[in-house]
Amino acid sequence: MSNKNKKEKRNQAAGQLLHPRNRHHGRYDFPALIKAEPALQKFLMENPAGEATIDFAEPIAVKLLNKALLQSSYGVLEWDIPAENLCPPVPGRADYLHYLADLLAGSNQGRIPKSKQVFALDIGTGASCIYPLLGASEYGWSFCASDINDASLANAQTILDRNPGLGKQIQLRLQASAQTLFKGVIADDEWFDVSLCNPPFHGSAEEARAGSARKWENLNKSGKPGPAEPVLNFSGRDAELWFEGGELAFIEKMIRESATIPTKVLWFSTLVSKSANLPAIRAALKQVKVYDEKIIIMSQGNKESRLVAWTFLNASQQAGWAKLRWSNGNK
Repeated sequence: MSNKNKKEKRNQAAGQLLHPRNRHHGRYDFPALIKAEPALQKFLMENPAGEATIDFAEPIAVKLLNKALLQSSYGVLEWDIPAENLCPPVPGRADYLHYLADLLAGSNQGRIPKSKQVFALDIGTGASCIYPLLGASEYGWSFCASDINDASLANAQTILDRNPGLGKQIQLRLQASAQTLFKGVIADDEWFDVSLCNPPFHGSAEEARAGSARKWENLNKSGKPGPAEPVLNFSGRDAELWFEGGELAFIEKMIRESATIPTKVLWFSTLVSKSANLPAIRAALKQVKVYDEKIIIMSQGNKESRLVAWTFLNASQQAGWAKLRWSNGNK
């Protein structure tokens, strides 16, 4: 890792929790959120300091909070997901996109390209279609969103149909093969400015259930009245939660595949939930001889995650890419 990247990592670890452009700094404005989603009102409670909050272990409350945030901050209407799908935390998902915008700016003389000319690939978009919705709203980007599950894509399409202003910049594609991530999704005549992914982080269904149980206990739900099993915000379809070999195996597969299409994507990226996986991920990137890699620490509350990004293009090639693709979309 270059000295510059090491400095970036130290700055992120020691600095603010959310990205400076993130809309969700500070406490939630519940009066505004309830105006956007009145059903949230019944789930308000006070924390020990007497401040308004919700029970983040209550599935319906978490989903309603997400709906309110998406509507009030991003203009996303009638967003909903089935109970069996993951309920993504909006502030953290927005953070990922803001750091990707910085990444593209680094290839573009410090200017963030903000237009539909930017074409992003979301690997495993899920039923929520969260990254494309946020990216289209915040930066005007276009998205191709892939998933291996027909039902998840059907729900995502319903969301897009209800939000035609954003939906026209988002296309959905079924990944027909469980053996590949990029092949079968990227067409021969397509190039993407960035790819993003929130990979499954468990190695088996049993490990996923155990992880959900730990989260449940951490939220002090053990022994209290309520559902016997954590649902919704701790649930998810199999492909969302686990992959044989876990998060590391999934990311190593992504890295190997990226090396077969080095000029198809300017910046490849993925979230990494387990810091212990970073040394092996760096080794995999070194093995495929990437030109540059970046590791960015992201934090939200007590949760810390990492964004790993890599490119096979040198500085001159990156500048040429930006000039060719974003010349009319720089701001």
